[in-house]
Amino acid sequence: MIYCEKMINLKNRLQHIEKTLDYFLPEKISSSWISQSFGESAYGLPDGFFLNIINPVRDLVKRGGKRWRPLLCVLSCELAEGYPEKAYPLTPLIEFCHTASLVHDDIEDKSDTRRGAPAAHIKYGLDTALNSASWLYFEALNPLINYGTSESVKAEIYSLYSQNLRRLHLGQSMDIGWHSNPDIIPSVDEYITMISLKTGSLAKLAGELGFIAACKPINEVLEYGKLMTDIGIGFQILDDVKNITEGNAGKRRGDDIVEGKKSLPLIFYTEENPEGAEKIKLLFKQAAKEGIESPSVEVCIEAICSSKAVKRAEEYGKKIVEASLIKLQNNYKQNEAKELIFDLFNTILR
Repeated sequence: MIYCEKMINLKNRLQHIEKTLDYFLPEKISSSWISQSFGESAYGLPDGFFLNIINPVRDLVKRGGKRWRPLLCVLSCELAEGYPEKAYPLTPLIEFCHTASLVHDDIEDKSDTRRGAPAAHIKYGLDTALNSASWLYFEALNPLINYGTSESVKAEIYSLYSQNLRRLHLGQSMDIGWHSNPDIIPSVDEYITMISLKTGSLAKLAGELGFIAACKPINEVLEYGKLMTDIGIGFQILDDVKNITEGNAGKRRGDDIVEGKKSLPLIFYTEENPEGAEKIKLLFKQAAKEGIESPSVEVCIEAICSSKAVKRAEEYGKKIVEASLIKLQNNYKQNEAKELIFDLFNTILR
């Protein structure tokens, strides 16, 4: 009975998040939205101009997704004994930033699909998708215009948002440098730094905005953000494992190999089998040329999965998440939000 109530409460929060995302990225164009997003000088333009910039990213948002980042923002606010009503308006800053990064990722990785459908640049064209995603990084800040807080708190939110966005792009730059050169295999430390920036930044931002919504002092905000960064790192490692073993939702098994991604299972494999590193590099080059149907993809997967690398990476990722959850358990008061955060992360761990 208690479990059912918790799931209903979680569903209610997710529905509220969806309504918030719909409000700030509307299906129908209104004069109030035009005014807030573009100013009065944009009045009178045909709706088609606005739909051209909004549809590629709205389409991707409406395809779904785990929504664990905006949910984490709301639950973090409640964990800190804040009112969730103060957190919901901040959820677009996280989810829209995530959405924009996915569009750019797919362009940079030359991916054809996202969430089980054609990627934005395939469906809408490269130039339109690129422009739409770039716009969304700025549009994500729109909720702050009428957000009920002091100007100093708004400035803090702007600062955290822009810093984490810069961190995300630095991580992506590292990733691009590696996947564009099959001969480069990063060290474990380099890889962890990359995902702490690329993946950990939005988990960090979600936690930080939740604590800011709860009016917590900046030192507590930043400390909690570090904890969420670690959880983001752990989940990215587990995501890497899943891509090799069964494939991620909306993507195909082995996509990371075709895209040249240097995941932790691969890095562990080359550490354990230095004599096989050159073969792996050749398989990556072949997969990049021939695509997902290339026999080299399965050969590469079989080599990695037949070693201890996959299990080692899975244990590594779970250890990071579990250590973070212990800190969460020990350092924060027990309430429903804390239980739901544990449920959320344990669901992903399974």
